[in-house]
Amino acid sequence: MKTGVIIAAAGSGKRMGAEGNKVLLSLDGKPMLAHSLELFAHLPEVDELVVVARDVDLAVMSEIVAEYAGDKPTKIVVGGAERQESVYNGLMALSKDTDWVLIHDGARPYVTSEIVYRALLAVQKHGAVGVGVPVKDTIKQVEKDFVRKPLPRPELRAMQTPQAFAYELILGAHQEAKRRGLIATDDCALLEELGKPVYIVSGDYGNIKITTPEDLTTANSFFVGYGWDVHRLVEDRPLILCGVEIPWEKGLSGHSDADVAVHAVMDAMLGAVGKGDIGEHFPDIDPRYKGISSLELLHEVLELLKRDKLRVNNVDLTIMAQAPKLSPYKAAMRAKLAELIGIAAGRINIKATTAEGLGFVGREEGIAAAAVVSLCD
Repeated sequence: MKTGVIIAAAGSGKRMGAEGNKVLLSLDGKPMLAHSLELFAHLPEVDELVVVARDVDLAVMSEIVAEYAGDKPTKIVVGGAERQESVYNGLMALSKDTDWVLIHDGARPYVTSEIVYRALLAVQKHGAVGVGVPVKDTIKQVEKDFVRKPLPRPELRAMQTPQAFAYELILGAHQEAKRRGLIATDDCALLEELGKPVYIVSGDYGNIKITTPEDLTTANSFFVGYGWDVHRLVEDRPLILCGVEIPWEKGLSGHSDADVAVHAVMDAMLGAVGKGDIGEHFPDIDPRYKGISSLELLHEVLELLKRDKLRVNNVDLTIMAQAPKLSPYKAAMRAKLAELIGIAAGRINIKATTAEGLGFVGREEGIAAAAVVSLCD
């Protein structure tokens, strides 16, 4: 028995507000399309993959397929003006000896193997299978802004993909729809329009479809890191915090400019991605970093994050100093960090606190800083 998969990925991204196809946007460090492509490519029950794409995306789709489809036989075909036409093109591209076909939206990156296996098992008995989850909200039918009637919630399902079909059944349904000029919102609905029964198996609430920017915010993963640093206060050194020089009789001792606040932020960033600490990246025995501005080092850490397709979501920084009073300089420090990191100043919080005369901070022997940073892709 031969099973093929069609991944519909020929959308324009209009509702997403993206400049191009939304399935090419980064999600958890790789293109959105790569998630479902990778899943199906590693299932032994799947014999063949077809990705339906826009003609303008063929080159980049080829790169994604080469990286994530492994050794699974995969074709890329050009889609049509509407999803229904795109799926039909995908059906025609599958091998003619295909027995079962799974049709999946490339904008559903979190499909699981459990969902796929439920659909494959059911389709061998029923011929046409949809995937759905019970709706959580009360749904009402509305006409001209007035409720016509409530719909019975226990009978309602929010439909997902993949949907599974006997190949000849769904191919014939598409051909009949073309002949009659029928348009349906999904492939199950197409069979329903033609009077064919469709069996429903359980989906997963995590199997979301990325349609709007809000969906992408919900779907993206966040990485959180914590950083802490301390430097001794000495004479004849400038006191620099977050790249801002603070007028004071003492400064911080260190191989670089000893900006303890920026060091804590960098360590938090590195911790969020599991890449060690600043001592590993910028050792104090390396003459290249002698007296260097810590903002330059922060720039290098940000470039490292970019290579991993990650960006800073927010920074929460606490500076512990008995003296001087730092409140007058917090706005300048926030602005300096925001400019370099490339986020709004409102996403950077700086707190200044004393040690109530306790410990090395309280004795004005040094300044410490702690930071929490969250990253997203």
